[in-house]
Amino acid sequence: MAQDRPLLGILLMLGFCVVAPMGDAVAKLLGQSVPLGQLLLIRFAVQALILIPIVWLGRRLWRMRGRVLQLTILRTLLHIIGIGAMFTALQYLPLADAVAIAFVMPFMMLLLGKYVLNEEVGSRRLLACLVGFIGTLMVVQPSFAEVGWPALLPLLVAVNFSVFMLVTRQIAKHTDPIGLQAVSGVMAVVIMGPLLLITQNAGIAPLSLITPSPQEWTLLAAIGVLGTLAHLLMTWSLRYAPSATLAPMQYLEIPVATVIGYIVFLDLPNGMASAGICITIAAGLYIVLRERSIARMGAQTPAPA
Repeated sequence: MAQDRPLLGILLMLGFCVVAPMGDAVAKLLGQSVPLGQLLLIRFAVQALILIPIVWLGRRLWRMRGRVLQLTILRTLLHIIGIGAMFTALQYLPLADAVAIAFVMPFMMLLLGKYVLNEEVGSRRLLACLVGFIGTLMVVQPSFAEVGWPALLPLLVAVNFSVFMLVTRQIAKHTDPIGLQAVSGVMAVVIMGPLLLITQNAGIAPLSLITPSPQEWTLLAAIGVLGTLAHLLMTWSLRYAPSATLAPMQYLEIPVATVIGYIVFLDLPNGMASAGICITIAAGLYIVLRERSIARMGAQTPAPA
């Protein structure tokens, strides 16, 4: 059984924490020369090309209809917007800063759970959310002072992917995760392809088309492969270990992004941003551990603060 192999799940999550920031680093490199729309189109096209054979050969569930189809279309639009916002942020911010700011998402999820899904959230977890937001603002402040509004884009990413995860929850029981990603890749291509054809002569730089160089084609293929692989690693990790075990490990993505950002771009967070990153990680880990503790107590006692 999947839950009998937690070590494998942990190793797969470690792989995700390395592969995901590598994909972000490639996006940061490509964003200097490849228009955003074309970058997104090829990233999702590669995703579809990789996953469609897996779905076909594995005879996985991919047909959708009704409400599930509608929510999948919404999920795909959110995915395009979220990745587009992150790729844009990476052109202005150090890799570690962008990733760290986006990690406000767990706090967003907690608040959405309380105010949208009416889930019970105690005062201590709400306080941890406040502390986490303060840490995030400490990361945002120096970047905002330097580059202006683009420093807020990772916050948009966090809000976007919080809603993205809520939509995914609504259809998770009715879809296969790999089939869902394959269909989303095809939908994104169907959305982005005509959009770029219509706007290529409109003078909108992010929606223009260029002829990539051989090196750029290699990096474009790499970003699609890395993005798809990161998703598969996370999906597979959850098959072999419970989310309560894996959730704290996701914060390893921040120090990995710091190392990659320094190696590739010679970027390092400044003192205030570094302190904010530490505070954000600590608050996030507290929430994760608190959720785990409450889950263990189950229905035997009322959910504590």
